[in-house]
Order: sequence, then C-alpha cells, then structure tokens
Amino acid sequence: MPESPAHPIETLIEARWVIPVEPAGTVLADHSVALDGGRIVAILPTEEARRRFVPRHYHRLTDHAVLPGLVNLHTHAAMTLLRGYADDLPLMEWLKAHIWPAEARHMSPDFVRDGARLACAEMLRGGITCFNDMYFFPEAVAEAALDAGMRAAIGLIVVDFPTAYAGDPDDYLNKGFALRDRLRDEPLLSFTLAPHAPYSVGDDTFEKIATFASQLDLPIHIHLHETEDEIQQSLARYQQRPLARLHNLGLTGPGLIAVHGVHLNADEQALLAAQGCHLAHCPASNLKLASGFAPIASLLQHGVNIGIGTDGAASNNKLDLFAEMRLAALLAKGVSSDAAALPAHTALQMATLNGARALGLDDKIGSLIPGKQADIIAVDLSSVETQPCFDPISALVYAAGREQVSHVWVDGQLRLDNRQLTTLDVRELRLAASVWHSRISTEREQP
Repeated sequence: MPESPAHPIETLIEARWVIPVEPAGTVLADHSVALDGGRIVAILPTEEARRRFVPRHYHRLTDHAVLPGLVNLHTHAAMTLLRGYADDLPLMEWLKAHIWPAEARHMSPDFVRDGARLACAEMLRGGITCFNDMYFFPEAVAEAALDAGMRAAIGLIVVDFPTAYAGDPDDYLNKGFALRDRLRDEPLLSFTLAPHAPYSVGDDTFEKIATFASQLDLPIHIHLHETEDEIQQSLARYQQRPLARLHNLGLTGPGLIAVHGVHLNADEQALLAAQGCHLAHCPASNLKLASGFAPIASLLQHGVNIGIGTDGAASNNKLDLFAEMRLAALLAKGVSSDAAALPAHTALQMATLNGARALGLDDKIGSLIPGKQADIIAVDLSSVETQPCFDPISALVYAAGREQVSHVWVDGQLRLDNRQLTTLDVRELRLAASVWHSRISTEREQP
C-alpha cells in the first residue's frame, strides 16, 4: 500500500530530546513536535515526522531539549523597574520604608507598562511563556503581555487602602471586573482575583472576594504565611492564624493559589491538601527577604500541588525559573535531609504543568500533548557547562541556565528565535529603563 501524502503544517521542530513532562520523567530521544493553528498536532520520531509533514517553518535543533514553556506562578512584573532599589532588608521594612513609598511617588500606567514590558523580555529570554501577575494598573500589564505575545494571568488586585490606581476595595474590584469584561476574549489572557495579603485586606473585602470568585469561577491569588510577623499580627488582631481566617471566610478551595507558604504547620499543610489549594513557591525571594524555608517536601507528601514563582525583580532580583527550579530542589533536599525529596523531574513539573494546573490552564499548557496550545521552548545543551549529558532532565534542572534557551514559541508563534526576541525591541526597553532609573534616583535623593 502506498504511503499517505505528506501533510502541510505550520512548524516542525526536530530535537535531540523531547521532554513532554507528562507522563512524568518521559524523555523522547530523536523526536519532533509538529505545530499547526497554534496547537501541537503530533509528537513522533523524527524520521516518521519527515515523511508525514511538510512544514512552512522547519527547525532542526540537534543538540537541544524541547519542553513546555515555563509557567511563572507568582510575580509583580512592573517591579522590574525597582530591581536592586532596596536590598538586604526584611519584608516589612522593605515594604513600608522603601517599596510602598517609591510606588506612591511613581505609580502610573506608564510605570507599570514599561516595567512589565521589561519583565516580559526577561521572562521570554529565560523560557517563561506564561506568568501570573499581581500589581496595580493591571490593564497596563495586560497590554505589555499582549505586545510581547506572552500568556498571562492578570491579577485583579485588591487592598484596603487607597493608591494611585484605586480609592477603596470596591473601586479596585470594579476596575478589575471592567478590565476582565473588556479583555476576556483575548486568548493569551486569563484573570485571577488578587487580594494582596491577609494583613492588607479586611474581612468584609475577603467575603466579597469569596463570593465573586465562586460566581465567576476565578482563582484567588494571595500572599500567605510569608513571615512569622504576619502570623503574629493576625493572632493579635483576629485571634487566628491567616490561613484559618481565610478558611473561615470561605476562601480556601481548588481556586486558591497561596504564595510563599513559608510558615505552615502540619495541620495547615493538611488543610491546603484537603481543600485542593495550590502553592506558589518562591525560594529565592524567601531567602533574600530572610522569610524562611517553605516546607516543600512535607507539602508534597501531603499532596499539595506546588508551582514555582520568581516573585518580583525587586525582591529576587531576577525572573529566572531555571535558577528557581534548581534552588527549590536543593532546598527541599537540605531542609528535609532527604536527597530524594524533590527529584529533577518533579522540579521541572513544578515549573510547568503544576503552575498551569494552579491557574486552571492545564488543559491548554504545561505539557506537550497533541491538542494543547503550542507553548514550547528549546534549550541548547551542547555547551561545555552541560556536557556530558546522561539525563537531559537532570541537565535542565541542575546544570543548565536561562542563557541556554534558544527558541520560544507561544501559541505556535516564535517569540525568541536563536536567542533574539521577535516582538520586543531591546534598545527601546533599555532606554525606558534608563529614563525610569534617572527619575527614581533623582526623586530618591530629594530631601
């Protein structure tokens, strides 16, 4: 019987290894990924792919691992403009004495748009194709993400105090819902309700958020149990720990994305697991702010879904999920005294599929499966720093760096081509950063 004629497609990516993330630990040697219409249409041995498909765009990546785009489960993209602004301080001093005053002076749609565009460039160059953001003027973050061609979960931020963005909790919510209504059909955008933290949001506001989250089927994205001080404040003010307070107010459940979770006792870990909550683990930020060590090995044993986030560049100071994967794995081993506590394949899953699952996007992204959206990255493992390569998953987590990301596709569209951005002008980004640096530095020096 004669072979079927070759089928035309948009893109064919040939790779030394394809790492689909699910099934867990799978490595497909000498395989190719076929893309068409923004989706993955097939993953198959390269020789067979050459016979079956005629691509418009062909990428032969003979020394590369091809894998799902990374999902940054927690960031404040615009705060890239405050990178290095106030280092080596504990969280509340950092926030109250430095970051919040700087934001009060400079917060505007232009600040957020320029900072988010800078962050998008950094993230794309590092293999991040989707980020979960929490910040003021979320419409400017959405605009930046769309300009970059990135996938983003836009947090509809809520706090109980006025800012340049909104005057009171109802104002925050109304502006957020108006934005969601306006952009809800954008295929690269999704939305979360983003109350900042238990210490900045009151009970009445939380009750409204719980109601809206249920009615609109929106995730809730919140900082939680980040520091011991946060817990002591809650005990003094509400006579209960923050997670217990959220649970009593109806906020726990499969839609809750708890960020940090550094100080969780055994009962709280069990509650998160029983409620189907998710955790955004930000190991570098936790260390830099001296917040502590999240009990990741124990949370994994409880069955909590854990993704990885960078936090903002003001507290990290980089948006690098390769570094976070490695740090997360090493810390989990060290804290638990168990070298197998967080294996390389689990760390990679945390940075991809688990983050997608927390955002309710795991039917679209987070793994390489025919029918899913084509959010894909290629990592060049030919350098001396990653040789020899016995296990490409181990190489990605423990040896490779974001500088080895060579190609990035979002929705099947090439956003990084041989390490060059296709949607953002690096010179323009540098100029904007320079302008903001001068403005912030000048106002900082004024008495």
